[in-house]
Amino acid sequence: MFAPNVQRVLDTLRPNDVVLDIGAWACPFNRANYVLDAEAYDTRGYYKTIGGIAYQGPAEESFTAETWIRRDICSREPFPFANKSIDFVNCSHTLEDLRDPLWVCSEMIRVGKRGYIEMPSRAAESSRGWEDPRLAGLSHHRWLVEIRGNSIEFFHKHHSIHSHWRYSLPKSYLVALPPERQVQFLFWEDRFDYREIVVHGDQEVRVALAKYVERTRPYPRWRVKAADGYARAYGEVVRVVNGIRRRLPGLGRAHKV
Repeated sequence: MFAPNVQRVLDTLRPNDVVLDIGAWACPFNRANYVLDAEAYDTRGYYKTIGGIAYQGPAEESFTAETWIRRDICSREPFPFANKSIDFVNCSHTLEDLRDPLWVCSEMIRVGKRGYIEMPSRAAESSRGWEDPRLAGLSHHRWLVEIRGNSIEFFHKHHSIHSHWRYSLPKSYLVALPPERQVQFLFWEDRFDYREIVVHGDQEVRVALAKYVERTRPYPRWRVKAADGYARAYGEVVRVVNGIRRRLPGLGRAHKV
């Protein structure tokens, strides 16, 4: 959780509020009474093993081994809480990891009265060099996410396309981002909106990613034109070769070993 928001969340909580933390394993929010996570209670605080912090919030844990509920939160099995029985739901740096964040959003709204959601900003997740100089964002993240007002938009992260320089941002952009722009967050009451942005086909994915880069940190026009010209030429070569192979089916087999 973005450090300045930890106290902000704590200040909103009343002593008797029931708090649920979803996906808390690496760095639990200790004020939570319940935790839902796929990993075991005894292995919590993973970030400490890689030089980070083991928890956020109070030093004393409000959850226990019994209230640490280990499960696949995307299993489509309803969370084990009644409708609106949780006063506050915390979900920090989890939704971008999941195969079905829409289901988890629906369950958060069902069981929770209000809550806090945090994820990497679209700019940070679109920048190369966070984990690897050739990779945009983190390798285990499945989604590019944008929070707009009270709505969350999920766009499937096509790693092989997204990490190309034309469709991502350079490491220098990430390094220059201040901490408050490396994350995005939402404080919600009663409910929030959520949806998946569906794009069909390789070319439409490339167009969508290129538009984001153009809005955020445009590359020099000469470089973009050169890259687009190369892509068109390469596509034409592939089209011609595939056409020849269709007409001469034995050609492709002749090169197999």
